[in-house]
Amino acid sequence: MTSAQLSFGAKKVVHAHHGGAWKIALADFMTALMAFFLVLWILSIASEEERRGVAEYFSTPLVNAITGGDRSGSTSAIPGGGPDPTHSDGERARIDTMQRTRPSMQERNFFRNLQERIERAIERDPELRQLRNQMRFDLTREGLRIQLLDTDQRPMFELGSDQVAPYMRSLLRTIAPLLNELPNELSISGHTDSVPYAGGYRGYSNWELSNDRANASRRELIAGGFDPGQLLRVSGFADRVLLPETDPTDPINRRIELVVLLPEIAEAIRNPAITGPEVSLPDASTEGLEASTEAQIESIQQDEPQAQNPE
Repeated sequence: MTSAQLSFGAKKVVHAHHGGAWKIALADFMTALMAFFLVLWILSIASEEERRGVAEYFSTPLVNAITGGDRSGSTSAIPGGGPDPTHSDGERARIDTMQRTRPSMQERNFFRNLQERIERAIERDPELRQLRNQMRFDLTREGLRIQLLDTDQRPMFELGSDQVAPYMRSLLRTIAPLLNELPNELSISGHTDSVPYAGGYRGYSNWELSNDRANASRRELIAGGFDPGQLLRVSGFADRVLLPETDPTDPINRRIELVVLLPEIAEAIRNPAITGPEVSLPDASTEGLEASTEAQIESIQQDEPQAQNPE
């Protein structure tokens, strides 16, 4: 048999082409895995306030997109103004509040620009530059919060007093004109640590101290040019609102908080809504209380002659 015959009789084996679909699937899987680990890394370095904001943002995104932001997240497919059977009134009210108090993108930009201007003004001053680590900026449901924190090495006030330290005075007067650039109203609150006065709460206490320090800060802001008409609230919280994950006696809890309020929050402070019916005593209970009071007065009057010392 010749080589030509052998070549003619051999069968040619053709291997099937498997294609590259598995490569696409693997690439998609690796991309998703990388994105997942990237999200975990971002969450690990984010603050508690930032994580809370992300959670609120994604609380009802699909429902709001479908309804165009109307009807407070209702999923009812039936149009109209009737009650929504899929939500209780409490849940619907909660969603309403979250949507109203969430800063808009424009408000976020305004607040971010204000923060940057304050930071630049502090950076230009060599004395104030040392206080940058004692300042915190964060966006809350009330608005832009600026916290001025105490330390043992550089306290903002004299110990146990509302006497403002010179660098704190300079800081507040530097911030004051920048706060006027936004029409938003301002809230000032004072906070202390849990170290009590010798007399406890019977005399001058952390309640008075926190309020006095908030008012001292108010006076310095006004002296620096802040418009008094934009001031809405000055309050003292003593040691009742401590910073998260801090010891109650930590000096960092001695602080002043300035909050550039969102318009709806300012309106809610001026006009607090009544959430329930007014509570009044029934007539029968009132009559019984009056009768009991009269009986006690008569009993005291009868006992008075016996209680007097004879002279």
